[in-house]
Amino acid sequence: MESQHDAPHAEGVETTVRRWQDLDAAHYLHPFTDHKALRKSGVRVLERAEGAYTFDVDGARVLDGLSGIGCVNLGYGRTELADAAAAAMRKLSYAQSFFNTTNQPAIELAEQLVELTPPNLNHVFFQSSGSEANETAVRAVLRYWELVGQPEKRMIIARENAYHGSTMLTASLSGIPPMHHAGGPLPLEGIHHIRAPYHYLHDPDAHPDVFGLAAAGWLEDKITELGAHNVAAFFAEPLQGAGGAIIPPDSYWGEIQRICSTHDVLLVVDEVVTGFGRTGAWFGVDTYKIAAPDIMVLAKGLTSGYAPLSATMIGDRVTDVLVDEGGEWFHGFTHSGHPVCCAVALKNIEILRDEQVIERAAAETMPLFAERAAALGDHDLVGDVRTQGFVAGMQLVHDKLQRTFFPEGHDVGEVCSAEALQRGVALRAIQTTMVLMPPLIVTREQIDTMFDVTEASLDAVAQQLSSNGGKP
Repeated sequence: MESQHDAPHAEGVETTVRRWQDLDAAHYLHPFTDHKALRKSGVRVLERAEGAYTFDVDGARVLDGLSGIGCVNLGYGRTELADAAAAAMRKLSYAQSFFNTTNQPAIELAEQLVELTPPNLNHVFFQSSGSEANETAVRAVLRYWELVGQPEKRMIIARENAYHGSTMLTASLSGIPPMHHAGGPLPLEGIHHIRAPYHYLHDPDAHPDVFGLAAAGWLEDKITELGAHNVAAFFAEPLQGAGGAIIPPDSYWGEIQRICSTHDVLLVVDEVVTGFGRTGAWFGVDTYKIAAPDIMVLAKGLTSGYAPLSATMIGDRVTDVLVDEGGEWFHGFTHSGHPVCCAVALKNIEILRDEQVIERAAAETMPLFAERAAALGDHDLVGDVRTQGFVAGMQLVHDKLQRTFFPEGHDVGEVCSAEALQRGVALRAIQTTMVLMPPLIVTREQIDTMFDVTEASLDAVAQQLSSNGGKP
Protein backbone atom coordinates (compact mmCIF):
# COMPACT_ATOMS: atom_id res chain seq x y z
CA MET A 1 0.00 0.00 0.00
CA GLU A 2 1.38 3.42 -1.00
CA SER A 3 2.37 5.57 1.96
CA GLN A 4 0.61 8.89 2.54
CA HIS A 5 3.58 10.27 4.47
CA ASP A 6 5.58 13.24 3.22
CA ALA A 7 8.83 11.87 4.66
CA PRO A 8 10.25 8.57 5.97
CA HIS A 9 8.91 7.57 9.37
CA ALA A 10 12.08 8.19 11.38
CA GLU A 11 12.54 6.81 14.87
CA GLY A 12 12.59 10.31 16.35
CA VAL A 13 9.24 11.11 14.79
CA GLU A 14 7.77 7.87 16.12
CA THR A 15 8.96 8.76 19.61
CA THR A 16 7.37 12.21 19.38
CA VAL A 17 4.07 10.80 18.14
CA ARG A 18 4.05 8.21 20.91
CA ARG A 19 4.62 10.93 23.50
CA TRP A 20 1.63 12.94 22.26
CA GLN A 21 -0.51 9.80 22.19
CA ASP A 22 0.49 8.90 25.74
CA LEU A 23 -0.28 12.39 27.03
CA ASP A 24 -3.62 12.36 25.23
CA ALA A 25 -4.54 9.00 26.74
CA ALA A 26 -3.52 10.22 30.17
CA HIS A 27 -5.50 13.46 30.21
CA TYR A 28 -7.78 14.22 27.25
CA LEU A 29 -11.35 12.90 27.13
CA HIS A 30 -12.74 13.03 23.57
CA PRO A 31 -16.37 13.47 22.44
CA PHE A 32 -18.27 10.35 21.35
CA THR A 33 -15.29 8.06 21.93
CA ASP A 34 -14.62 4.62 23.37
CA HIS A 35 -11.54 5.67 25.32
CA LYS A 36 -10.45 2.17 26.22
CA ALA A 37 -10.38 1.23 22.55
CA LEU A 38 -8.69 4.52 21.65
CA ARG A 39 -5.87 3.89 24.09
CA LYS A 40 -5.17 0.59 22.39
CA SER A 41 -5.19 1.96 18.85
CA GLY A 42 -3.53 5.32 19.53
CA VAL A 43 -5.00 8.70 18.65
CA ARG A 44 -4.24 10.56 15.42
CA VAL A 45 -2.49 13.83 16.30
CA LEU A 46 -3.09 16.67 13.85
CA GLU A 47 -0.45 19.36 13.41
CA ARG A 48 -1.63 21.56 10.54
CA ALA A 49 -4.07 21.73 7.65
CA GLU A 50 -4.35 23.42 4.27
CA GLY A 51 -7.16 23.52 1.73
CA ALA A 52 -8.87 20.13 1.86
CA TYR A 53 -5.97 18.34 3.57
CA THR A 54 -4.93 17.71 7.16
CA PHE A 55 -1.42 16.71 8.23
CA ASP A 56 -0.45 14.57 11.23
CA VAL A 57 2.55 15.21 13.45
CA ASP A 58 4.17 12.22 11.77
CA GLY A 59 3.77 13.79 8.31
CA ALA A 60 0.77 11.83 7.03
CA ARG A 61 -1.42 13.83 4.63
CA VAL A 62 -5.16 13.04 4.62
CA LEU A 63 -7.81 14.36 2.25
CA ASP A 64 -10.57 15.49 4.60
CA GLY A 65 -13.78 14.13 3.16
CA LEU A 66 -15.66 15.27 6.26
CA SER A 67 -14.90 19.02 6.42
CA GLY A 68 -13.67 18.47 9.97
CA ILE A 69 -17.10 17.47 11.21
CA GLY A 70 -19.24 19.08 8.53
CA CYS A 71 -18.04 22.58 9.36
CA VAL A 72 -14.87 23.60 7.45
CA ASN A 73 -16.83 24.75 4.40
CA LEU A 74 -14.12 27.10 3.11
CA GLY A 75 -11.35 24.61 3.72
CA TYR A 76 -8.35 25.04 5.99
CA GLY A 77 -5.77 27.80 6.17
CA ARG A 78 -7.69 30.83 4.89
CA THR A 79 -5.47 33.65 6.13
CA GLU A 80 -8.30 36.18 5.72
CA LEU A 81 -10.20 34.48 8.54
CA ALA A 82 -7.11 34.37 10.75
CA ASP A 83 -6.44 38.05 10.03
CA ALA A 84 -10.05 38.96 10.84
CA ALA A 85 -9.80 37.15 14.17
CA ALA A 86 -6.46 38.79 15.01
CA ALA A 87 -7.68 42.28 14.14
CA ALA A 88 -10.86 41.84 16.15
CA MET A 89 -8.94 40.47 19.12
CA ARG A 90 -6.54 43.42 19.11
CA LYS A 91 -9.41 45.90 18.95
CA LEU A 92 -11.93 44.30 21.32
CA SER A 93 -10.86 40.93 22.68
CA TYR A 94 -14.10 40.33 24.57
CA ALA A 95 -17.44 42.01 25.06
CA GLN A 96 -20.36 40.72 27.09
CA SER A 97 -23.89 41.21 25.78
CA PHE A 98 -25.50 41.56 29.20
CA PHE A 99 -26.20 44.82 31.09
CA ASN A 100 -27.37 46.91 28.11
CA THR A 101 -24.11 46.38 26.20
CA THR A 102 -23.39 45.34 22.63
CA ASN A 103 -20.56 45.39 20.07
CA GLN A 104 -20.26 46.27 16.39
CA PRO A 105 -19.33 42.82 14.96
CA ALA A 106 -22.35 41.22 16.66
CA ILE A 107 -24.70 43.89 15.32
CA GLU A 108 -23.27 43.64 11.80
CA LEU A 109 -23.47 39.85 11.81
CA ALA A 110 -27.06 39.92 13.03
CA GLU A 111 -27.92 42.22 10.12
CA GLN A 112 -26.14 39.95 7.63
CA LEU A 113 -27.92 36.83 8.86
CA VAL A 114 -31.31 38.53 8.70
CA GLU A 115 -30.58 39.41 5.05
CA LEU A 116 -29.55 35.84 4.19
CA THR A 117 -32.33 33.88 5.88
CA PRO A 118 -36.12 33.79 5.20
CA PRO A 119 -37.85 37.18 5.52
CA ASN A 120 -39.76 36.37 8.70
CA LEU A 121 -36.54 35.70 10.66
CA ASN A 122 -35.59 39.18 11.83
CA HIS A 123 -33.90 38.54 15.20
CA VAL A 124 -30.80 36.61 16.25
CA PHE A 125 -29.57 35.14 19.53
CA PHE A 126 -25.89 34.13 19.56
CA GLN A 127 -24.23 31.19 21.31
CA SER A 128 -21.08 29.11 20.86
CA SER A 129 -22.41 25.71 19.67
CA GLY A 130 -25.28 24.02 17.92
CA SER A 131 -26.30 22.36 21.17
CA GLU A 132 -26.67 25.74 22.86
CA ALA A 133 -28.53 27.15 19.86
CA ASN A 134 -31.10 24.36 19.98
CA GLU A 135 -31.37 24.83 23.74
CA THR A 136 -32.19 28.47 23.08
CA ALA A 137 -34.78 27.43 20.50
CA VAL A 138 -36.54 25.15 23.00
CA ARG A 139 -36.62 27.84 25.66
CA ALA A 140 -37.97 30.40 23.18
CA VAL A 141 -40.70 27.99 22.06
CA LEU A 142 -41.85 27.15 25.58
CA ARG A 143 -41.72 30.77 26.73
CA TYR A 144 -43.76 31.82 23.71
CA TRP A 145 -46.60 29.42 24.46
CA GLU A 146 -46.61 30.50 28.11
CA LEU A 147 -46.93 34.15 27.13
CA VAL A 148 -49.79 33.57 24.68
CA GLY A 149 -51.79 31.75 27.34
CA GLN A 150 -51.28 28.17 26.18
CA PRO A 151 -48.78 26.79 28.73
CA GLU A 152 -50.06 23.26 28.16
CA LYS A 153 -48.32 23.28 24.75
CA ARG A 154 -45.03 21.88 26.08
CA MET A 155 -44.49 18.69 24.11
CA ILE A 156 -41.86 18.68 21.37
CA ILE A 157 -41.62 16.22 18.49
CA ALA A 158 -38.33 15.34 16.79
CA ARG A 159 -37.21 12.38 14.66
CA GLU A 160 -35.35 9.12 15.02
CA ASN A 161 -31.73 9.36 13.82
CA ALA A 162 -31.86 13.12 14.42
CA TYR A 163 -28.94 14.97 15.96
CA HIS A 164 -29.61 18.28 17.70
CA GLY A 165 -26.82 18.36 20.31
CA SER A 166 -25.46 16.63 23.38
CA THR A 167 -26.68 18.61 26.40
CA MET A 168 -29.32 16.83 28.48
CA LEU A 169 -32.07 18.69 26.64
CA THR A 170 -30.67 18.51 23.12
CA ALA A 171 -29.57 14.89 23.56
CA SER A 172 -33.22 14.25 24.37
CA LEU A 173 -34.21 15.95 21.12
CA SER A 174 -31.68 13.80 19.28
CA GLY A 175 -33.20 10.50 18.19
CA ILE A 176 -30.08 8.40 18.80
CA PRO A 177 -30.72 5.72 21.48
CA PRO A 178 -27.08 5.31 22.66
CA MET A 179 -27.11 9.00 23.63
CA HIS A 180 -30.17 8.36 25.79
CA HIS A 181 -28.35 5.62 27.69
CA ALA A 182 -25.41 7.83 28.66
CA GLY A 183 -26.33 9.78 31.78
CA GLY A 184 -30.06 9.18 31.43
CA PRO A 185 -32.84 8.61 31.87
CA LEU A 186 -33.41 10.29 28.53
CA PRO A 187 -35.24 11.58 26.61
CA LEU A 188 -36.56 14.12 29.08
CA GLU A 189 -40.28 14.18 29.71
CA GLY A 190 -42.31 15.81 26.96
CA ILE A 191 -40.02 14.99 24.06
CA HIS A 192 -41.30 12.48 21.51
CA HIS A 193 -39.89 11.01 18.30
CA ILE A 194 -41.28 9.88 14.98
CA ARG A 195 -39.60 7.85 12.27
CA ALA A 196 -37.26 9.63 9.89
CA PRO A 197 -37.98 9.84 6.14
CA TYR A 198 -35.54 6.96 5.59
CA HIS A 199 -36.84 5.58 2.31
CA TYR A 200 -34.47 2.63 1.95
CA LEU A 201 -35.08 1.45 5.51
CA HIS A 202 -38.84 1.88 5.80
CA ASP A 203 -40.38 1.35 2.34
CA PRO A 204 -37.83 1.13 -0.49
CA ASP A 205 -40.36 -0.20 -3.01
CA ALA A 206 -42.65 2.83 -2.70
CA HIS A 207 -42.38 5.74 -5.12
CA PRO A 208 -40.29 8.44 -3.40
CA ASP A 209 -43.07 11.04 -3.53
CA VAL A 210 -45.61 8.60 -2.13
CA PHE A 211 -43.22 7.65 0.63
CA GLY A 212 -42.42 11.31 1.37
CA LEU A 213 -46.09 12.09 1.99
CA ALA A 214 -46.48 8.98 4.13
CA ALA A 215 -43.38 9.87 6.18
CA ALA A 216 -44.67 13.41 6.75
CA GLY A 217 -47.95 11.84 7.85
CA TRP A 218 -46.14 10.26 10.79
CA LEU A 219 -45.87 13.76 12.24
CA GLU A 220 -49.62 14.32 11.90
CA ASP A 221 -50.29 10.94 13.49
CA LYS A 222 -48.10 11.85 16.49
CA ILE A 223 -49.72 15.28 16.87
CA THR A 224 -53.14 13.62 16.84
CA GLU A 225 -52.00 11.04 19.41
CA LEU A 226 -50.61 13.67 21.78
CA GLY A 227 -53.28 16.27 21.11
CA ALA A 228 -52.43 19.39 19.11
CA HIS A 229 -53.25 21.50 22.18
CA ASN A 230 -50.24 19.86 23.90
CA VAL A 231 -47.67 20.07 21.08
CA ALA A 232 -45.36 23.10 21.04
CA ALA A 233 -42.99 22.44 18.16
CA PHE A 234 -41.49 20.09 15.62
CA PHE A 235 -37.67 20.09 15.42
CA ALA A 236 -36.03 18.75 12.26
CA GLU A 237 -32.92 19.04 10.09
CA PRO A 238 -33.54 19.66 6.37
CA LEU A 239 -31.57 16.46 5.82
CA GLN A 240 -30.14 14.27 8.57
CA GLY A 241 -26.35 14.28 8.38
CA ALA A 242 -25.33 12.59 11.63
CA GLY A 243 -28.25 10.19 11.20
CA GLY A 244 -26.55 8.70 8.15
CA ALA A 245 -27.22 11.10 5.26
CA ILE A 246 -30.98 10.61 5.33
CA ILE A 247 -32.27 12.65 2.38
CA PRO A 248 -36.04 13.35 2.36
CA PRO A 249 -38.06 12.89 -0.84
CA ASP A 250 -39.15 16.06 -2.62
CA SER A 251 -42.72 15.69 -1.37
CA TYR A 252 -41.77 15.60 2.31
CA TRP A 253 -41.15 19.18 3.42
CA GLY A 254 -44.17 20.78 1.78
CA GLU A 255 -46.44 18.37 3.63
CA ILE A 256 -44.54 18.93 6.91
CA GLN A 257 -45.18 22.66 6.60
CA ARG A 258 -48.88 22.09 5.93
CA ILE A 259 -49.19 19.84 8.98
CA CYS A 260 -47.45 22.31 11.31
CA SER A 261 -49.62 25.16 10.05
CA THR A 262 -52.84 23.15 10.30
CA HIS A 263 -52.20 22.12 13.91
CA ASP A 264 -50.53 25.38 15.05
CA VAL A 265 -47.23 23.68 15.85
CA LEU A 266 -44.08 25.81 15.61
CA LEU A 267 -41.52 24.62 13.06
CA VAL A 268 -37.87 24.69 14.13
CA VAL A 269 -35.38 23.93 11.34
CA ASP A 270 -31.92 22.84 12.49
CA GLU A 271 -29.42 24.07 9.88
CA VAL A 272 -26.30 23.40 11.96
CA VAL A 273 -24.93 21.02 9.30
CA THR A 274 -26.81 22.14 6.20
CA GLY A 275 -26.29 25.88 6.48
CA PHE A 276 -23.86 27.94 4.39
CA GLY A 277 -23.72 25.85 1.25
CA ARG A 278 -23.76 22.22 2.26
CA THR A 279 -26.91 21.38 0.22
CA GLY A 280 -25.92 23.41 -2.85
CA ALA A 281 -27.76 26.54 -1.70
CA TRP A 282 -27.10 28.94 1.15
CA PHE A 283 -29.42 26.96 3.41
CA GLY A 284 -31.41 23.76 3.42
CA VAL A 285 -34.59 25.84 3.61
CA ASP A 286 -33.70 27.15 0.14
CA THR A 287 -33.06 23.67 -1.24
CA TYR A 288 -36.28 22.20 0.17
CA LYS A 289 -38.43 25.35 -0.20
CA ILE A 290 -39.20 25.67 3.50
CA ALA A 291 -40.77 29.10 3.28
CA ALA A 292 -41.14 30.47 6.80
CA PRO A 293 -39.74 28.40 9.67
CA ASP A 294 -40.57 29.88 13.06
CA ILE A 295 -37.00 29.33 14.23
CA MET A 296 -33.83 28.40 12.34
CA VAL A 297 -30.62 27.22 14.02
CA LEU A 298 -27.15 27.91 12.56
CA ALA A 299 -23.60 26.94 13.55
CA LYS A 300 -20.65 25.00 11.96
CA GLY A 301 -20.41 26.65 8.52
CA LEU A 302 -21.25 30.04 10.02
CA THR A 303 -17.51 30.49 10.67
CA SER A 304 -16.29 27.51 8.60
CA GLY A 305 -15.27 26.06 11.96
CA TYR A 306 -12.57 28.72 12.51
CA ALA A 307 -14.25 30.00 15.68
CA PRO A 308 -17.01 28.58 17.92
CA LEU A 309 -20.24 30.41 17.11
CA SER A 310 -23.90 29.58 16.65
CA ALA A 311 -27.01 31.62 15.94
CA THR A 312 -30.68 31.04 16.69
CA MET A 313 -32.79 32.94 14.16
CA ILE A 314 -36.17 33.64 15.76
CA GLY A 315 -39.18 34.56 13.66
CA ASP A 316 -41.39 37.59 14.13
CA ARG A 317 -44.32 35.59 15.49
CA VAL A 318 -42.24 34.41 18.44
CA THR A 319 -39.99 37.44 18.91
CA ASP A 320 -42.82 39.97 18.97
CA VAL A 321 -44.38 38.16 21.91
CA LEU A 322 -41.07 37.64 23.75
CA VAL A 323 -40.23 41.33 23.42
CA ASP A 324 -43.63 42.89 24.01
CA GLU A 325 -44.96 40.56 26.69
CA GLY A 326 -42.03 38.66 28.17
CA GLY A 327 -40.17 41.16 30.29
CA GLU A 328 -36.65 39.96 31.16
CA TRP A 329 -35.74 36.69 29.46
CA PHE A 330 -33.58 34.76 31.91
CA HIS A 331 -31.36 33.05 29.39
CA GLY A 332 -27.89 33.70 27.97
CA PHE A 333 -24.23 32.74 27.76
CA THR A 334 -20.92 34.36 28.67
CA HIS A 335 -19.82 34.28 25.02
CA SER A 336 -23.10 35.35 23.41
CA GLY A 337 -22.17 37.71 20.56
CA HIS A 338 -18.41 37.33 21.11
CA PRO A 339 -16.83 40.05 18.95
CA VAL A 340 -13.94 37.91 17.68
CA CYS A 341 -16.17 35.02 16.63
CA CYS A 342 -18.65 37.39 15.00
CA ALA A 343 -15.83 39.09 13.06
CA VAL A 344 -14.70 35.71 11.75
CA ALA A 345 -18.26 34.88 10.69
CA LEU A 346 -18.56 38.21 8.85
CA LYS A 347 -15.37 37.53 6.90
CA ASN A 348 -16.49 33.95 6.20
CA ILE A 349 -19.79 35.18 4.73
CA GLU A 350 -17.94 37.84 2.72
CA ILE A 351 -15.70 35.20 1.13
CA LEU A 352 -18.61 32.89 0.40
CA ARG A 353 -20.37 35.78 -1.35
CA ASP A 354 -17.47 37.46 -3.14
CA GLU A 355 -15.96 34.24 -4.48
CA GLN A 356 -19.39 32.72 -5.19
CA VAL A 357 -18.18 29.59 -3.44
CA ILE A 358 -21.62 28.01 -3.05
CA GLU A 359 -22.79 28.80 -6.57
CA ARG A 360 -19.57 27.53 -8.14
CA ALA A 361 -19.63 24.31 -6.12
CA ALA A 362 -23.27 23.70 -7.08
CA ALA A 363 -22.47 24.20 -10.77
CA GLU A 364 -18.99 22.72 -11.10
CA THR A 365 -18.19 20.07 -8.47
CA MET A 366 -21.38 18.89 -6.78
CA PRO A 367 -22.65 17.21 -9.99
CA LEU A 368 -19.43 15.18 -10.21
CA PHE A 369 -19.72 14.35 -6.52
CA ALA A 370 -23.26 13.02 -7.05
CA GLU A 371 -22.20 11.09 -10.16
CA ARG A 372 -19.26 9.40 -8.45
CA ALA A 373 -21.38 8.57 -5.40
CA ALA A 374 -24.14 7.07 -7.53
CA ALA A 375 -21.62 4.85 -9.32
CA LEU A 376 -20.79 3.19 -5.99
CA GLY A 377 -24.34 1.87 -5.97
CA ASP A 378 -23.08 -0.90 -8.27
CA HIS A 379 -20.75 -2.23 -5.58
CA ASP A 380 -21.80 -5.54 -4.01
CA LEU A 381 -21.63 -4.04 -0.50
CA VAL A 382 -23.68 -0.92 -1.29
CA GLY A 383 -27.45 -1.23 -1.11
CA ASP A 384 -28.36 2.44 -1.38
CA VAL A 385 -26.70 5.76 -2.20
CA ARG A 386 -28.13 9.08 -0.97
CA THR A 387 -26.79 12.47 -2.02
CA GLN A 388 -27.65 16.14 -1.72
CA GLY A 389 -25.08 18.80 -2.48
CA PHE A 390 -21.89 17.84 -0.65
CA VAL A 391 -23.51 15.18 1.52
CA ALA A 392 -23.33 11.54 0.41
CA GLY A 393 -24.25 8.36 2.24
CA MET A 394 -23.42 4.88 0.98
CA GLN A 395 -25.50 2.26 2.80
CA LEU A 396 -23.54 -0.96 3.35
CA VAL A 397 -25.64 -4.12 3.32
CA HIS A 398 -25.11 -7.77 4.16
CA ASP A 399 -27.24 -8.98 1.26
CA LYS A 400 -27.91 -6.57 -1.58
CA LEU A 401 -30.69 -8.57 -3.25
CA GLN A 402 -32.57 -9.19 0.01
CA ARG A 403 -31.78 -5.69 1.31
CA THR A 404 -30.62 -7.00 4.67
CA PHE A 405 -28.34 -5.05 6.97
CA PHE A 406 -25.31 -6.38 8.80
CA PRO A 407 -26.07 -7.84 12.23
CA GLU A 408 -25.46 -5.63 15.25
CA GLY A 409 -21.86 -5.85 16.37
CA HIS A 410 -20.44 -6.20 12.87
CA ASP A 411 -18.22 -3.10 12.72
CA VAL A 412 -18.10 -3.16 8.94
CA GLY A 413 -18.46 0.62 8.71
CA GLU A 414 -15.56 1.27 11.08
CA VAL A 415 -13.40 -1.21 9.15
CA CYS A 416 -14.20 0.59 5.90
CA SER A 417 -13.41 3.96 7.48
CA ALA A 418 -10.06 2.66 8.74
CA GLU A 419 -9.22 1.27 5.29
CA ALA A 420 -9.92 4.67 3.73
CA LEU A 421 -7.82 6.51 6.32
CA GLN A 422 -4.90 4.20 5.61
CA ARG A 423 -5.23 5.21 1.97
CA GLY A 424 -5.26 8.91 2.81
CA VAL A 425 -8.97 9.84 2.87
CA ALA A 426 -11.12 10.61 5.92
CA LEU A 427 -14.72 9.44 5.65
CA ARG A 428 -17.19 8.67 8.41
CA ALA A 429 -18.95 5.49 9.43
CA ILE A 430 -22.42 6.13 10.86
CA GLN A 431 -23.35 2.60 11.81
CA THR A 432 -23.22 0.94 8.38
CA THR A 433 -23.54 4.10 6.27
CA MET A 434 -20.34 5.58 4.90
CA VAL A 435 -20.70 9.37 4.82
CA LEU A 436 -18.76 12.01 2.89
CA MET A 437 -19.15 15.78 3.47
CA PRO A 438 -16.14 17.49 1.84
CA PRO A 439 -15.31 21.20 2.01
CA LEU A 440 -17.06 23.37 -0.57
CA ILE A 441 -13.67 24.24 -2.08
CA VAL A 442 -12.79 20.63 -2.92
CA THR A 443 -11.54 20.18 -6.51
CA ARG A 444 -12.73 17.75 -9.17
CA GLU A 445 -9.43 15.88 -8.87
CA GLN A 446 -9.85 15.58 -5.12
CA ILE A 447 -13.41 14.30 -5.57
CA ASP A 448 -12.11 11.61 -7.91
CA THR A 449 -9.45 10.67 -5.37
CA MET A 450 -12.04 10.56 -2.59
CA PHE A 451 -14.25 8.10 -4.44
CA ASP A 452 -11.39 6.04 -5.85
CA VAL A 453 -10.20 5.49 -2.29
CA THR A 454 -13.73 4.81 -1.05
CA GLU A 455 -14.18 2.14 -3.73
CA ALA A 456 -10.80 0.59 -2.94
CA SER A 457 -11.76 0.53 0.75
CA LEU A 458 -15.07 -1.18 -0.04
CA ASP A 459 -13.17 -3.75 -2.09
CA ALA A 460 -10.83 -4.38 0.83
CA VAL A 461 -13.76 -4.86 3.21
CA ALA A 462 -15.47 -7.22 0.76
CA GLN A 463 -12.28 -9.26 0.59
CA GLN A 464 -12.08 -9.42 4.39
CA LEU A 465 -15.71 -10.54 4.61
CA SER A 466 -15.07 -13.24 2.02
CA SER A 467 -11.95 -14.46 3.82
CA ASN A 468 -13.48 -14.36 7.33
CA GLY A 469 -16.79 -16.09 6.69
CA GLY A 470 -18.85 -12.91 6.51
CA LYS A 471 -17.19 -11.10 9.42
CA PRO A 472 -15.06 -7.96 8.97
